[in-house]
Amino acid sequence: MNAILPIEKLVLASASPRRVDLLRQIGLVPGAIDPAEADETPAKGELPAPHACRLAEAKARAVAPRHPGKLILAADTVVACGRRILPKAEDERTARRCLALLSGRRHRVHGGVCLLTPEGRALTRVVTTVVTFKRLDKGDIEDYLASQEWHGKAGGYAIQGRAALFVRSLSGSYSNVVGLPLFETGALLHGIGIDGRG
Repeated sequence: MNAILPIEKLVLASASPRRVDLLRQIGLVPGAIDPAEADETPAKGELPAPHACRLAEAKARAVAPRHPGKLILAADTVVACGRRILPKAEDERTARRCLALLSGRRHRVHGGVCLLTPEGRALTRVVTTVVTFKRLDKGDIEDYLASQEWHGKAGGYAIQGRAALFVRSLSGSYSNVVGLPLFETGALLHGIGIDGRG
């Protein structure tokens, strides 16, 4: 079995350990990790899917000047109920509001991915996954809040943790909900000659 070695020309513009783990799952390890700072405020009238794509490209372009000659991979995950973009839950009050809104409802998770070439060409994809939650009772919500898994998560939950118990159905890419749509990311990288086959 081939060892998984870092791809020196690939920079991941994310601090998310989930995205690193997902890339490793398909045999890819970035040569560098350089988290991007980006204003995540939606533009006036901006819909969730274009918002995810715009932020992914903004993150890639923010990091690119620090890594000349390298490929920059960036992503953004947006949880939405209809046209409403849910926030990242940084406090318990926000997480509780998100969970109450998602309870018993179908919502969409939009994943934006951007691969920025050394020449500045942005290759982008947007992936949408439909997730349906069961109806959450007070105990479900309080137990989940106590777990702290919600902290910093779009929509106030992490599907790869205890919130898996809330998911009645899922249509589309599971890895997209975790934080990076692997099929589309792998296709973008393969298209420019990078894959995880060693």
